[in-house]
Amino acid sequence: MNRIIFIGTAGGRGSVFRLLRRSGGFLIYLSNTWMHVDPGPGAFVYLHQMNFDLRNLDLVVLSHVHLDHSSDINAVLESSTDGGKLNHVGVFAPKEAFEGKNRVILPFLVERLRVKGYFQEGEPLYYKGVEILPVMKHTHHGADTYALLFNKRILYVSCALYEDRMLAKYPKEVDVMIINTTLYKKTKPIDHLSVDDAKVLIKNLRPKLAILTHFGWEFLTHHDPRKVAREVEEYTGVKTISAEDGMEVLL
Repeated sequence: MNRIIFIGTAGGRGSVFRLLRRSGGFLIYLSNTWMHVDPGPGAFVYLHQMNFDLRNLDLVVLSHVHLDHSSDINAVLESSTDGGKLNHVGVFAPKEAFEGKNRVILPFLVERLRVKGYFQEGEPLYYKGVEILPVMKHTHHGADTYALLFNKRILYVSCALYEDRMLAKYPKEVDVMIINTTLYKKTKPIDHLSVDDAKVLIKNLRPKLAILTHFGWEFLTHHDPRKVAREVEEYTGVKTISAEDGMEVLL
Protein backbone atom coordinates (compact mmCIF):
# COMPACT_ATOMS: atom_id res chain seq x y z
CA MET A 1 0.00 0.00 0.00
CA ASN A 2 1.24 3.50 -0.83
CA ARG A 3 2.22 5.54 2.20
CA ILE A 4 4.07 8.49 3.70
CA ILE A 5 6.17 8.02 6.83
CA PHE A 6 7.38 11.10 8.69
CA ILE A 7 10.84 10.42 10.09
CA GLY A 8 10.97 13.77 11.86
CA THR A 9 8.93 16.96 11.96
CA ALA A 10 11.26 19.69 13.26
CA GLY A 11 12.16 22.53 10.92
CA GLY A 12 14.64 25.38 10.89
CA ARG A 13 17.76 25.81 12.97
CA GLY A 14 16.15 26.35 16.36
CA SER A 15 13.97 23.28 16.66
CA VAL A 16 16.26 20.97 14.65
CA PHE A 17 19.50 21.65 16.45
CA ARG A 18 17.89 21.91 19.89
CA LEU A 19 16.23 18.56 19.11
CA LEU A 20 12.78 19.75 20.13
CA ARG A 21 11.58 17.06 17.75
CA ARG A 22 13.34 14.68 15.40
CA SER A 23 14.31 15.87 11.93
CA GLY A 24 15.21 13.78 8.90
CA GLY A 25 12.43 14.41 6.37
CA PHE A 26 10.01 11.70 5.29
CA LEU A 27 9.66 8.50 3.28
CA ILE A 28 7.22 8.06 0.41
CA TYR A 29 6.25 4.67 -0.99
CA LEU A 30 4.63 4.95 -4.43
CA SER A 31 4.55 2.57 -7.42
CA ASN A 32 6.58 -0.04 -5.51
CA THR A 33 9.34 2.55 -5.03
CA TRP A 34 10.77 3.85 -1.75
CA MET A 35 11.85 7.49 -1.70
CA HIS A 36 13.50 9.48 1.06
CA VAL A 37 12.76 13.19 0.90
CA ASP A 38 15.11 15.68 2.59
CA PRO A 39 17.30 13.44 4.80
CA GLY A 40 18.31 15.98 7.43
CA PRO A 41 20.04 15.49 10.79
CA GLY A 42 19.46 12.06 12.34
CA ALA A 43 17.76 10.49 9.32
CA PHE A 44 20.26 7.62 9.05
CA VAL A 45 19.91 6.67 12.73
CA TYR A 46 16.14 7.16 12.88
CA LEU A 47 15.58 4.91 9.85
CA HIS A 48 17.51 2.11 11.53
CA GLN A 49 15.55 2.65 14.75
CA MET A 50 12.37 2.30 12.69
CA ASN A 51 13.73 -1.04 11.34
CA PHE A 52 13.79 0.32 7.80
CA ASP A 53 16.39 -1.49 5.68
CA LEU A 54 18.06 1.30 3.73
CA ARG A 55 19.02 -1.16 0.99
CA ASN A 56 15.33 -1.02 0.02
CA LEU A 57 15.63 2.68 -0.75
CA ASP A 58 15.37 3.52 -4.47
CA LEU A 59 15.53 7.30 -4.63
CA VAL A 60 16.69 10.21 -2.49
CA VAL A 61 15.10 13.59 -3.15
CA LEU A 62 16.38 16.97 -1.97
CA SER A 63 14.14 20.01 -2.20
CA HIS A 64 17.21 22.15 -1.40
CA VAL A 65 20.67 21.91 0.12
CA HIS A 66 20.20 23.52 3.55
CA LEU A 67 21.64 21.46 6.39
CA ASP A 68 18.31 20.61 8.03
CA HIS A 69 17.28 18.97 4.73
CA SER A 70 20.50 17.35 3.54
CA SER A 71 22.99 16.66 6.32
CA ASP A 72 22.51 12.86 6.33
CA ILE A 73 22.38 12.29 2.59
CA ASN A 74 25.87 10.77 2.40
CA ALA A 75 25.26 8.29 5.22
CA VAL A 76 21.91 7.37 3.66
CA LEU A 77 23.47 6.82 0.24
CA GLU A 78 26.40 4.80 1.61
CA SER A 79 23.98 2.56 3.49
CA SER A 80 21.44 2.21 0.68
CA THR A 81 24.15 1.16 -1.79
CA ASP A 82 25.60 -1.23 0.81
CA GLY A 83 28.98 0.45 0.60
CA GLY A 84 28.96 0.45 -3.19
CA LYS A 85 27.91 -3.18 -3.65
CA LEU A 86 24.46 -2.18 -4.97
CA ASN A 87 23.73 0.06 -7.92
CA HIS A 88 20.03 0.86 -7.87
CA VAL A 89 19.80 4.20 -6.07
CA GLY A 90 19.09 7.56 -7.69
CA VAL A 91 19.15 11.15 -6.47
CA PHE A 92 16.97 14.00 -7.74
CA ALA A 93 17.96 17.42 -6.43
CA PRO A 94 18.91 20.97 -7.41
CA LYS A 95 22.11 21.05 -9.44
CA GLU A 96 24.02 22.75 -6.62
CA ALA A 97 23.61 19.60 -4.50
CA PHE A 98 26.00 17.79 -6.87
CA GLU A 99 28.58 20.41 -7.76
CA GLY A 100 30.00 23.79 -6.83
CA LYS A 101 30.81 25.33 -3.48
CA ASN A 102 27.44 24.34 -1.97
CA ARG A 103 27.47 20.69 -3.01
CA VAL A 104 26.32 18.30 -0.30
CA ILE A 105 26.90 14.90 -1.94
CA LEU A 106 30.42 13.48 -1.82
CA PRO A 107 31.87 12.86 -5.32
CA PHE A 108 32.58 9.15 -4.77
CA LEU A 109 28.92 8.61 -3.87
CA VAL A 110 27.73 10.48 -6.95
CA GLU A 111 29.70 7.96 -9.02
CA ARG A 112 27.73 5.09 -7.44
CA LEU A 113 24.30 6.42 -8.39
CA ARG A 114 22.19 4.64 -10.97
CA VAL A 115 20.60 7.96 -11.97
CA LYS A 116 20.96 11.59 -11.00
CA GLY A 117 18.55 14.32 -12.00
CA TYR A 118 18.69 18.09 -11.71
CA PHE A 119 15.46 19.91 -10.92
CA GLN A 120 14.25 22.55 -13.34
CA GLU A 121 10.86 24.17 -12.95
CA GLY A 122 8.21 22.46 -15.03
CA GLU A 123 10.43 19.61 -16.25
CA PRO A 124 9.51 16.20 -14.77
CA LEU A 125 12.03 13.54 -13.79
CA TYR A 126 11.29 9.82 -13.88
CA TYR A 127 12.64 6.73 -12.15
CA LYS A 128 11.13 3.30 -11.42
CA GLY A 129 7.56 4.26 -12.16
CA VAL A 130 7.74 7.55 -10.26
CA GLU A 131 7.29 10.99 -11.80
CA ILE A 132 8.54 13.98 -9.84
CA LEU A 133 7.57 17.37 -11.21
CA PRO A 134 9.26 20.51 -9.88
CA VAL A 135 6.16 22.67 -10.11
CA MET A 136 7.80 25.88 -8.92
CA LYS A 137 11.27 27.17 -8.09
CA HIS A 138 11.62 29.32 -4.99
CA THR A 139 14.50 31.31 -3.62
CA HIS A 140 14.93 30.38 0.01
CA HIS A 141 17.75 32.15 1.83
CA GLY A 142 20.05 31.88 -1.17
CA ALA A 143 19.30 28.27 -2.07
CA ASP A 144 17.37 27.03 -5.09
CA THR A 145 14.31 25.37 -3.59
CA TYR A 146 11.54 23.48 -5.33
CA ALA A 147 7.94 22.54 -4.62
CA LEU A 148 7.58 18.95 -5.85
CA LEU A 149 4.66 16.90 -7.17
CA PHE A 150 4.93 13.11 -6.86
CA ASN A 151 2.93 11.05 -9.37
CA LYS A 152 0.39 13.88 -9.62
CA ARG A 153 -0.85 12.83 -6.16
CA ILE A 154 1.39 14.28 -3.45
CA LEU A 155 2.42 17.94 -3.44
CA TYR A 156 5.36 18.80 -1.19
CA VAL A 157 5.59 22.51 -0.41
CA SER A 158 9.08 22.89 0.95
CA CYS A 159 10.56 25.93 2.69
CA ALA A 160 9.82 29.14 0.79
CA LEU A 161 8.62 32.70 0.98
CA TYR A 162 4.90 32.86 0.19
CA GLU A 163 4.08 34.29 -3.25
CA ASP A 164 0.67 34.67 -4.85
CA ARG A 165 1.91 32.90 -7.98
CA MET A 166 1.93 29.67 -5.95
CA LEU A 167 -1.84 29.63 -6.38
CA ALA A 168 -1.43 29.52 -10.16
CA LYS A 169 1.60 27.21 -10.29
CA TYR A 170 0.56 24.59 -7.76
CA PRO A 171 -1.95 21.87 -8.79
CA LYS A 172 -5.41 21.80 -7.27
CA GLU A 173 -7.20 18.93 -5.52
CA VAL A 174 -4.21 16.63 -5.07
CA ASP A 175 -4.57 13.68 -2.72
CA VAL A 176 -2.11 15.08 -0.16
CA MET A 177 -0.41 18.44 0.31
CA ILE A 178 2.55 18.44 2.71
CA ILE A 179 3.41 21.97 3.82
CA ASN A 180 6.56 22.97 5.67
CA THR A 181 4.86 25.30 8.13
CA THR A 182 7.85 26.55 10.09
CA LEU A 183 6.26 29.67 11.56
CA TYR A 184 3.03 30.25 13.45
CA LYS A 185 3.15 33.99 12.85
CA LYS A 186 5.62 35.88 10.70
CA THR A 187 7.09 38.57 12.95
CA LYS A 188 10.09 39.46 10.76
CA PRO A 189 11.11 39.04 7.12
CA ILE A 190 12.08 35.39 6.74
CA ASP A 191 11.76 32.97 3.80
CA HIS A 192 9.53 30.45 5.56
CA LEU A 193 5.82 29.70 5.42
CA SER A 194 3.51 30.57 8.30
CA VAL A 195 0.16 29.18 9.39
CA ASP A 196 -1.58 32.07 7.63
CA ASP A 197 0.26 31.18 4.42
CA ALA A 198 -0.79 27.56 4.79
CA LYS A 199 -4.41 28.63 5.22
CA VAL A 200 -4.31 30.55 1.94
CA LEU A 201 -2.73 27.65 0.04
CA ILE A 202 -5.08 25.03 1.42
CA LYS A 203 -8.24 27.09 1.01
CA ASN A 204 -7.46 27.89 -2.63
CA LEU A 205 -5.91 24.59 -3.76
CA ARG A 206 -8.24 22.29 -1.81
CA PRO A 207 -6.26 19.08 -1.43
CA LYS A 208 -8.07 16.05 -0.11
CA LEU A 209 -5.71 16.07 2.89
CA ALA A 210 -3.30 18.74 4.15
CA ILE A 211 -0.40 17.86 6.45
CA LEU A 212 1.53 20.50 8.38
CA THR A 213 5.14 19.68 9.29
CA HIS A 214 8.68 21.11 9.64
CA PHE A 215 7.80 23.13 12.73
CA GLY A 216 10.14 25.84 13.99
CA TRP A 217 11.28 26.64 17.51
CA GLU A 218 8.69 29.33 18.26
CA PHE A 219 5.92 27.16 16.83
CA LEU A 220 6.78 24.16 18.99
CA THR A 221 7.46 26.07 22.21
CA HIS A 222 4.38 28.32 22.11
CA HIS A 223 1.74 26.34 20.23
CA ASP A 224 0.26 22.86 20.00
CA PRO A 225 0.51 21.74 16.35
CA ARG A 226 -2.58 19.54 16.75
CA LYS A 227 -4.68 22.52 17.83
CA VAL A 228 -3.22 24.58 15.00
CA ALA A 229 -4.22 21.88 12.50
CA ARG A 230 -7.78 22.06 13.82
CA GLU A 231 -7.67 25.84 13.46
CA VAL A 232 -6.56 25.50 9.83
CA GLU A 233 -9.22 22.87 9.10
CA GLU A 234 -11.98 25.04 10.54
CA TYR A 235 -10.85 27.97 8.39
CA THR A 236 -10.37 26.06 5.12
CA GLY A 237 -12.91 23.25 5.35
CA VAL A 238 -10.14 20.84 4.26
CA LYS A 239 -9.07 17.93 6.45
CA THR A 240 -5.79 19.00 8.05
CA ILE A 241 -3.46 17.18 10.42
CA SER A 242 -0.14 17.99 12.03
CA ALA A 243 2.61 15.48 11.44
CA GLU A 244 4.17 13.64 14.38
CA ASP A 245 7.56 11.96 14.50
CA GLY A 246 7.14 8.43 13.12
CA MET A 247 3.61 9.05 11.88
CA GLU A 248 2.45 6.95 8.91
CA VAL A 249 -0.22 8.06 6.46
CA LEU A 250 -1.75 5.46 4.14
CA LEU A 251 -2.80 6.50 0.66
